[in-house]
Order: sequence, then structure tokens, then C-alpha cells
Amino acid sequence: MPPVTLELWFLLGTAATVGFIHTILGPDHYIPFVAMAKARNWSNRRAMAITALSGIGHVLSSIIIGAIGLFFGIEVLRLGELESVRGNVAGWLLLGFGIAYMIWGIRHAAKKRSSLTHSHGSITHTHPGHETDSNITPWVIFTIFVLGPCEPLIPVLMYPAARADAFSVFAVAMTFSLFTVGTMLALVYASLRGLAFLPQKKMERYSHALAGFVIAVCGAGIQFLGL
Repeated sequence: MPPVTLELWFLLGTAATVGFIHTILGPDHYIPFVAMAKARNWSNRRAMAITALSGIGHVLSSIIIGAIGLFFGIEVLRLGELESVRGNVAGWLLLGFGIAYMIWGIRHAAKKRSSLTHSHGSITHTHPGHETDSNITPWVIFTIFVLGPCEPLIPVLMYPAARADAFSVFAVAMTFSLFTVGTMLALVYASLRGLAFLPQKKMERYSHALAGFVIAVCGAGIQFLGL
């Protein structure tokens, strides 16, 4: 392993700082997971696993694009344009998924209310997380996150590191990835722990619709506000 220079330490510190800050300032990095975990009654372990998998896919896609750009000598501006296109696609997909899920959630709540009305006092409790389509939702979120770019990674981190050597590129990319995914996990876990103390029984019937609304707001924030 080559010696760690002062310049590399600076790059690693920048990678850690940017990975942490860009995750906190991007609510799409954690709010969709919290919303879906509560709506679909995921365990904390499952929510964390899905968050970790999506986060890894999120940073890995940008690392691959950045590595290809470095290998072929593609200009930073062109890679930035590609990341911008990916960001638009991911924003629209998140917005569309949120709206579609909210509409489904409203219909689900209405159907549940109808079934309770006709039960004549015999209430059957259902668990949202156990529905037949529950295995599809995590993969939808994962796909959206893979398509979504880590905008700061390529221009701010990988190219300055590339002036040194391949080890610097790897070290900076890994540091950025660890702090990004780690911050995502910490925020999701803290949010789920906090929400566990709030009364949620009255809103249980509308949990899917609320989750869809929250995800749609995140998508709109990305698309129209640049969050």
C-alpha cells in the first residue's frame, strides 16, 4: 500500500464530510425507507437491510460511471451531464411511484373501511406488511436508488483523487460510500425508533396513502427544488 500523503488525508476528510452532509440534506436518502417501513410494517432489521442494499446500489452506480470516465478520459462536464439526466429520471420515478402508491393507499383505506362496515361488528385485523405485493416494493425503491446519482462523488472526489493514483481513487470512493450509507442507516434507524413512541393506531388505515404522499413530496423536492 502506498504511503498516505497529506493530500490524500484531505481528500478522505472531504469525502467523509460531503458523504455525510449530502445525505442529511437529501431527504430522499432516508424518508422513503421510513415511510415504507411504517406503512408495510417492516421490522427494523428488514428496513435497515433494504436501506443498506439501496444505499450500496446508489453509490456503486456512480462509482462505476466515474471509473469508466476515468479509464476512457471522459470530461467531467460530460459525466456531470449524465448524472444530471440520471437525477431527473430518478426524481420523476420517485414522484410517480409516490403518487401511484398514494392512490393505491387511498383505495386500500376505502376498501378496508367498507369491509369493516359490512362486518357487523366482527373486525378482522390485517397487517399491511404481509400483503402479497410486499416483496415488490423494496425492489422498486432499490431500482430508483440505483438510477439516482451521487452528484458530488465524480467531480468533487474521484477526479481530484485520480491525479494521484488508483489507490487514492479507491480510498476516496470507499470513504464517501461508507459515510453515505452509514448516514442513511443512522437516520432511518433513529427515525423509526422515534416514530415508535408516537400513537399510530388511528392512522393505521391511511398508512399507505400517507407513505405515498411523503414519497411523492420527496420526488417533487428532487425534481423541482433540487434537493
